[in-house]
Parts: sequence; structure tokens; C-alpha cells
Amino acid sequence: MKKLALAICLLVVSIAAQAQFEKGKMILNPSVTGLDFSYNKNDKATFGIGAQAGTFLADGIALMVNLGADWSKPVDEYTLGTGMRFYFNSTGVYLGGGLDWNRFRYDGGSHRTDWGLGIEAGYAYFLSRTVTIEPAVYYKWRFNDSDMSRFGIKIGFGFYF
Repeated sequence: MKKLALAICLLVVSIAAQAQFEKGKMILNPSVTGLDFSYNKNDKATFGIGAQAGTFLADGIALMVNLGADWSKPVDEYTLGTGMRFYFNSTGVYLGGGLDWNRFRYDGGSHRTDWGLGIEAGYAYFLSRTVTIEPAVYYKWRFNDSDMSRFGIKIGFGFYF
């Protein structure tokens, strides 16, 4: 009996989640925890913040815009980018990718900019009908300086309207 009740609960949750990935819905995804643990050759481990916002162009396909900042020594990094997310059915599993622009500021006052491509895979776990917690893994590849490429994990919250 418990297995049947669990199956019914999961079915109800997946039906509610599907409604959130429909065309015309909007998503706001801040990393309010500030957790963005990542690794690259220069910084080893860093912590940062970020936010994404977007709209669903079709069922399960979202156009995203993102902003981010990472104040790690010896390099501060600021990010602006755009990309897409593809949600698989109503499970909440997604793949994303996009292009971003980064500005790196070094301790000595020098700075430079770079473009990069990013990919991510994550899961939108619904805490309520419109609020999710979204763990993800990602890789950001830099065009000009591969040492600034980054692999990491992040945890954020999603708000679906």
C-alpha cells in the first residue's frame, strides 16, 4: 500500500512539474546560497554567486540570460551570458548551454576580457508548485585562456511563474 501511495504522489508531482515547463512560463534562478564551488588551474577552489532568468520559448525549451560574480583572490571574475535549457519530459532533469563574456580583474589592477562556452546538467527538484532547488554540474571553456576554464558544481533555487 505504501508503494502505491508513493507512486501516486510521484505522478502528481510530475504532472505539476510539467505545467511549469510550458511555453510562455518564466524562470528566475538565483544562487541565493552563494554556493558555486568550482575548480580551475589558477584558483583551485572558489565560491561565487550568480543569477539566471529566462522564458520558455516552447514546452521544455527555455532561453536564459545569466549574470555572475566571483570575488576570489588573486582574480575577480564578472560574467554576462545567454544560453538555452532543454528539460527532459516532466522529470526536471535538464541540459543547458550557452555563450558568455567574462571580465577578469587581477590584484595588481590589470584586467582582461574573454569569451567562453558553457554546458551544464542539473535537476529541478520541486519543493512546491513554483519553487525548486537546482543542483547542477557545469563546465565553462574559455576561448583565449584555457587555464581559466572551469569545472564545478552549483546549487541554486528556481522560481517558475
